[in-house]
Amino acid sequence: MQSAKEKLSNIASSAKERATICQAKVEEKVEKAAARTEEKKIAEERRKAKEAQAKMELHQAKAKHAAEKVESKYHHVHHQPTVGTHGHQPVGTAAPVAGATVPTYPLGGHRPGHMYK
Repeated sequence: MQSAKEKLSNIASSAKERATICQAKVEEKVEKAAARTEEKKIAEERRKAKEAQAKMELHQAKAKHAAEKVESKYHHVHHQPTVGTHGHQPVGTAAPVAGATVPTYPLGGHRPGHMYK
């Protein structure tokens, strides 16, 4: 499951990178059309910088996706209930029933004087 998620995330990041590179090339062409000789070189350098940044972001995204895959594989979050409660009140905390007597021996154990053989 995580491998498929990682692949889809990588594909999306790669598509984003290609779109950014294409946008940089279009911007370069627009700048070159209205530019002089020296400005054309500057436009080309800007395009190269944007392409390099897009590739860097792609690699960062891939690293993040791989880290998420590893994290989800080894770091499961388990909900552990409080020991002994399981959604119930602890023994002795419920309101006593009218007319009932409270036992003098510990609950869950044997009565005093009982021999367990």
